[in-house]
Amino acid sequence: MKDINYPINLVFNIGTIANDFSATDANNKTIAYVKQKLFKLKEDVLVYSDENKSQINYTIKADRWIDFSAAYSIKDERTKKEIGKIARKGWRSLWKAEYDIIDQHQKPQYKIKEKSALTRVLDSLFGEIPILSFFTGYLFNPTYLVTDNYNNVIVEMKKEPSFFGRKFSISKNRDIDQDDQERVILSLMMMVLLERRRG
Repeated sequence: MKDINYPINLVFNIGTIANDFSATDANNKTIAYVKQKLFKLKEDVLVYSDENKSQINYTIKADRWIDFSAAYSIKDERTKKEIGKIARKGWRSLWKAEYDIIDQHQKPQYKIKEKSALTRVLDSLFGEIPILSFFTGYLFNPTYLVTDNYNNVIVEMKKEPSFFGRKFSISKNRDIDQDDQERVILSLMMMVLLERRRG
Protein backbone atom coordinates (compact mmCIF):
# COMPACT_ATOMS: atom_id res chain seq x y z
CA MET A 1 0.00 0.00 0.00
CA LYS A 2 2.40 2.63 -1.26
CA ASP A 3 1.86 5.93 -3.08
CA ILE A 4 -1.81 6.08 -2.11
CA ASN A 5 -3.78 9.15 -3.13
CA TYR A 6 -6.59 9.94 -0.70
CA PRO A 7 -9.50 9.63 -0.37
CA ILE A 8 -9.69 5.85 -0.39
CA ASN A 9 -13.10 4.52 -1.42
CA LEU A 10 -14.47 1.23 -0.14
CA VAL A 11 -17.38 -0.29 -2.06
CA PHE A 12 -19.06 -3.48 -0.85
CA ASN A 13 -20.29 -6.04 -3.35
CA ILE A 14 -24.00 -6.72 -2.93
CA GLY A 15 -24.18 -9.43 -5.58
CA THR A 16 -22.03 -11.97 -3.72
CA ILE A 17 -22.62 -14.18 -0.69
CA ALA A 18 -19.29 -13.22 0.85
CA ASN A 19 -18.70 -10.12 2.95
CA ASP A 20 -16.30 -8.45 0.50
CA PHE A 21 -15.36 -5.06 -0.92
CA SER A 22 -12.95 -3.29 -3.25
CA ALA A 23 -10.73 -0.39 -2.17
CA THR A 24 -9.65 2.25 -4.69
CA ASP A 25 -7.71 5.48 -4.29
CA ALA A 26 -8.49 8.94 -5.68
CA ASN A 27 -7.12 7.90 -9.08
CA ASN A 28 -9.50 4.93 -9.16
CA LYS A 29 -6.53 2.59 -8.77
CA THR A 30 -7.39 -0.62 -6.91
CA ILE A 31 -5.27 -0.90 -3.78
CA ALA A 32 -7.00 -3.95 -2.28
CA TYR A 33 -9.80 -6.47 -2.59
CA VAL A 34 -10.92 -7.64 0.84
CA LYS A 35 -12.83 -10.85 1.42
CA GLN A 36 -14.03 -12.41 4.64
CA LYS A 37 -14.00 -16.20 4.67
CA LEU A 38 -17.43 -17.74 5.18
CA PHE A 39 -18.48 -20.21 7.87
CA LYS A 40 -15.47 -19.63 10.12
CA LEU A 41 -15.77 -19.76 13.92
CA LYS A 42 -12.98 -17.21 14.08
CA GLU A 43 -12.94 -14.15 11.85
CA ASP A 44 -10.59 -14.78 8.92
CA VAL A 45 -10.03 -12.08 6.28
CA LEU A 46 -7.91 -12.12 3.14
CA VAL A 47 -6.60 -8.89 1.59
CA TYR A 48 -5.74 -9.38 -2.08
CA SER A 49 -3.85 -7.03 -4.38
CA ASP A 50 -6.86 -6.75 -6.73
CA GLU A 51 -10.27 -8.18 -7.69
CA ASN A 52 -8.63 -11.01 -9.64
CA LYS A 53 -7.37 -12.42 -6.33
CA SER A 54 -4.01 -13.15 -7.94
CA GLN A 55 -2.00 -12.39 -4.80
CA ILE A 56 -2.74 -12.32 -1.07
CA ASN A 57 -0.91 -9.37 0.49
CA TYR A 58 -2.27 -9.56 4.03
CA THR A 59 -4.33 -11.77 6.34
CA ILE A 60 -6.36 -10.63 9.35
CA LYS A 61 -7.38 -13.24 11.91
CA ALA A 62 -9.20 -13.17 15.24
CA ASP A 63 -7.46 -14.52 18.32
CA ARG A 64 -10.65 -16.21 19.55
CA TRP A 65 -14.18 -17.13 18.60
CA ILE A 66 -16.46 -14.20 17.81
CA ASP A 67 -16.29 -12.02 20.91
CA PHE A 68 -16.82 -8.38 21.90
CA SER A 69 -13.22 -8.09 23.08
CA ALA A 70 -11.45 -10.04 20.34
CA ALA A 71 -8.16 -8.86 18.86
CA TYR A 72 -7.42 -9.26 15.16
CA SER A 73 -3.86 -9.95 14.08
CA ILE A 74 -2.70 -8.31 10.84
CA LYS A 75 -0.01 -10.26 9.01
CA ASP A 76 2.02 -9.31 5.94
CA GLU A 77 1.98 -12.42 3.76
CA ARG A 78 5.13 -11.38 1.91
CA THR A 79 7.31 -11.16 5.03
CA LYS A 80 5.22 -13.57 7.14
CA LYS A 81 5.40 -11.07 10.01
CA GLU A 82 2.67 -9.57 12.16
CA ILE A 83 2.55 -5.83 11.51
CA GLY A 84 -0.04 -5.00 14.15
CA LYS A 85 -3.44 -5.71 15.64
CA ILE A 86 -6.84 -4.11 15.97
CA ALA A 87 -8.64 -4.81 19.25
CA ARG A 88 -12.28 -4.11 20.03
CA LYS A 89 -12.91 -2.30 23.33
CA GLY A 90 -15.24 -4.93 24.77
CA TRP A 91 -18.77 -4.04 25.83
CA ARG A 92 -17.94 -0.31 25.59
CA SER A 93 -18.15 -0.64 21.80
CA LEU A 94 -21.74 -1.91 21.86
CA TRP A 95 -23.25 1.59 21.74
CA LYS A 96 -20.37 3.43 20.15
CA ALA A 97 -17.63 1.69 18.17
CA GLU A 98 -14.23 1.89 19.83
CA TYR A 99 -11.06 0.02 18.89
CA ASP A 100 -7.34 0.16 19.64
CA ILE A 101 -4.74 -0.10 16.89
CA ILE A 102 -1.67 -1.87 18.28
CA ASP A 103 1.74 -1.70 16.62
CA GLN A 104 4.19 -4.51 15.83
CA HIS A 105 5.73 -4.11 19.30
CA GLN A 106 2.36 -4.79 21.00
CA LYS A 107 1.97 -1.16 22.09
CA PRO A 108 -1.30 0.82 21.65
CA GLN A 109 -0.64 3.36 18.92
CA TYR A 110 -3.96 4.76 17.70
CA LYS A 111 -7.65 4.66 18.62
CA ILE A 112 -10.68 4.37 16.36
CA LYS A 113 -13.80 5.98 17.77
CA GLU A 114 -17.25 6.43 16.32
CA LYS A 115 -18.10 10.12 16.34
CA SER A 116 -21.78 9.81 17.33
CA ALA A 117 -23.57 7.01 19.18
CA LEU A 118 -26.95 8.52 18.22
CA THR A 119 -26.36 7.76 14.53
CA ARG A 120 -25.87 4.06 15.35
CA VAL A 121 -29.02 3.93 17.50
CA LEU A 122 -31.20 5.59 14.84
CA ASP A 123 -29.74 3.40 12.10
CA SER A 124 -30.53 0.26 14.12
CA LEU A 125 -34.07 1.40 14.97
CA PHE A 126 -35.03 2.37 11.42
CA GLY A 127 -33.31 -0.74 10.09
CA GLU A 128 -36.00 -2.85 11.79
CA ILE A 129 -38.87 -1.07 9.99
CA PRO A 130 -39.97 -2.78 6.76
CA ILE A 131 -39.35 -0.76 3.57
CA LEU A 132 -37.60 2.04 5.51
CA SER A 133 -34.72 -0.34 6.23
CA PHE A 134 -33.75 -0.21 2.53
CA PHE A 135 -33.09 3.52 2.79
CA THR A 136 -31.14 3.78 6.05
CA GLY A 137 -27.95 3.79 3.96
CA TYR A 138 -29.00 7.25 2.72
CA LEU A 139 -30.20 8.60 6.06
CA PHE A 140 -27.70 7.60 8.74
CA ASN A 141 -24.02 7.73 7.94
CA PRO A 142 -21.57 7.35 10.83
CA THR A 143 -18.09 8.83 10.94
CA TYR A 144 -15.12 7.08 12.55
CA LEU A 145 -12.06 9.02 13.76
CA VAL A 146 -8.54 7.60 14.09
CA THR A 147 -6.65 9.51 16.77
CA ASP A 148 -3.09 9.29 18.09
CA ASN A 149 -2.03 9.22 21.74
CA TYR A 150 -2.34 13.04 21.86
CA ASN A 151 -5.94 12.90 20.59
CA ASN A 152 -5.01 14.36 17.20
CA VAL A 153 -7.26 13.14 14.38
CA ILE A 154 -5.03 11.34 11.88
CA VAL A 155 -7.53 9.69 9.56
CA GLU A 156 -11.31 9.91 9.16
CA MET A 157 -13.65 7.31 7.68
CA LYS A 158 -17.23 8.12 6.66
CA LYS A 159 -20.09 5.99 5.47
CA GLU A 160 -21.31 7.61 2.27
CA PRO A 161 -25.02 7.83 1.36
CA SER A 162 -25.72 4.72 -0.72
CA PHE A 163 -28.23 1.93 -1.23
CA PHE A 164 -27.67 -0.80 1.39
CA GLY A 165 -24.96 1.39 2.99
CA ARG A 166 -22.29 -0.12 0.79
CA LYS A 167 -19.88 2.83 0.33
CA PHE A 168 -17.26 4.27 2.69
CA SER A 169 -14.48 6.81 2.22
CA ILE A 170 -11.20 7.27 4.09
CA SER A 171 -9.51 10.68 4.18
CA LYS A 172 -6.19 11.69 5.75
CA ASN A 173 -5.92 14.64 8.16
CA ARG A 174 -2.23 14.34 9.05
CA ASP A 175 0.81 12.70 7.50
CA ILE A 176 2.00 9.46 9.06
CA ASP A 177 4.81 7.14 8.04
CA GLN A 178 4.37 4.26 5.60
CA ASP A 179 4.21 1.51 8.23
CA ASP A 180 1.61 3.36 10.28
CA GLN A 181 -0.48 4.14 7.23
CA GLU A 182 -0.54 0.47 6.25
CA ARG A 183 -1.58 -0.58 9.77
CA VAL A 184 -4.28 2.10 10.04
CA ILE A 185 -5.86 1.35 6.65
CA LEU A 186 -5.92 -2.41 7.27
CA SER A 187 -7.40 -1.84 10.73
CA LEU A 188 -10.17 0.31 9.26
CA MET A 189 -10.85 -2.38 6.66
CA MET A 190 -11.30 -4.97 9.41
CA MET A 191 -13.40 -2.61 11.50
CA VAL A 192 -15.76 -1.80 8.64
CA LEU A 193 -16.43 -5.51 8.09
CA LEU A 194 -17.38 -5.87 11.75
CA GLU A 195 -19.38 -2.65 12.06
CA ARG A 196 -21.31 -3.03 8.81
CA ARG A 197 -22.48 -6.46 9.92
CA ARG A 198 -23.74 -4.94 13.17
CA GLY A 199 -25.76 -2.33 11.26
